[in-house]
Amino acid sequence: MKTALLRLAAAALVAAALAACSTRAPAPPSPGVPARVAPSVSPPAPAVAGGAPMAQPGSRWVPVAWQELPGLDSDALHEAWNAWVRSCERPPPAFVALCPQVRRLSIGTPQEQRAFLFERLQPYRIEATNGSPDGLLTGYYEPELVAMRQPGNGYTVPLYRAPAGLASRKPWYSRQQIDTLPEAQAALQGRAIAWLADPIDALVLHIQGSGRLRITEPDGSTRMVRVAFSATNDHPYRSVGRWLLDQNLVRDATWPGIKAWIAQNPQRVPEMLWSNPRYVFFKEEPLEGLDAEFGPRGAQGVALTPGRSIAVDRQSIPYGTPVWMASSGPTGQIQRLVLAQDTGSAIIGAVRADYFTGWGQDAGDIAGRLKQGLRLWALWPR
Repeated sequence: MKTALLRLAAAALVAAALAACSTRAPAPPSPGVPARVAPSVSPPAPAVAGGAPMAQPGSRWVPVAWQELPGLDSDALHEAWNAWVRSCERPPPAFVALCPQVRRLSIGTPQEQRAFLFERLQPYRIEATNGSPDGLLTGYYEPELVAMRQPGNGYTVPLYRAPAGLASRKPWYSRQQIDTLPEAQAALQGRAIAWLADPIDALVLHIQGSGRLRITEPDGSTRMVRVAFSATNDHPYRSVGRWLLDQNLVRDATWPGIKAWIAQNPQRVPEMLWSNPRYVFFKEEPLEGLDAEFGPRGAQGVALTPGRSIAVDRQSIPYGTPVWMASSGPTGQIQRLVLAQDTGSAIIGAVRADYFTGWGQDAGDIAGRLKQGLRLWALWPR
């Protein structure tokens, strides 16, 4: 672990570089305006990429020259190094020997960091097993919500801890059954962490997997806590937007479109919610000091870094792998070094990533708009 001073400096760099319009919700910079850095160390000559393709369970990695990576000279690598140091808390076996140097270089110069990449790592273009290098990028974030420790005054939507008997019944009760069956409600008695006012906020929290709550305690005091993913009822995830489209109820299945439909059809909200049988249970975590400068722990077991962490299909990319990401589309252009540190039930495929944009409304706006083409390159030890 770095000292508290170094961690604070790294967090400050992330917050300064990744903040959107509001200082309370760090998010990636505008994808169309990459941070320009001075050219320094040149990559090796591109004549020979070197090595044979590597087979992963769900993808094929093809060795390429560094020159194939778009935007290689434009990324502010020091921002990504903070996420890489986090990955070194639980590194994949192939990176264990490199992690001491990764930690030392967290305060290195851009030239030293770039030279390390070129010397110690080999880029591999990630392809589907059929040879296609094209995929899809989406975004996710941590919602910030107002909550009450006890129900009342309009706060009637619970966020639950996992029930004691969850492991003995698979799948557990569906979302509709949890809302309507006395036996399901009895199993969750006393398991509520907090109460929200809006069932749609709760659904968003279930979809994103974690969130920050400004919670009011019984004595009237307020504090920030995190509710992190704990378990599910083992039902498949179904998109409520897809349900609305299939029912010909909306043409716009973005969150603004969904909320507009809800405003006109409040009596059908339970039906819409029940179209997604998957239900998420949470655990409460403190959110103080430097912990508040990072996201929740991803599937790798390390805290996520806004703008530098991605969720991937583990069958394609091992957790802890540094990845070069290039994406262009309606949201803008993104060309940068990121770390594979998380996964998700909808993140399936060789060239598939979910980009962690931070927390709060600004980050949510970016994540909600992000849906565009993607190419990925794994950076693997030579």
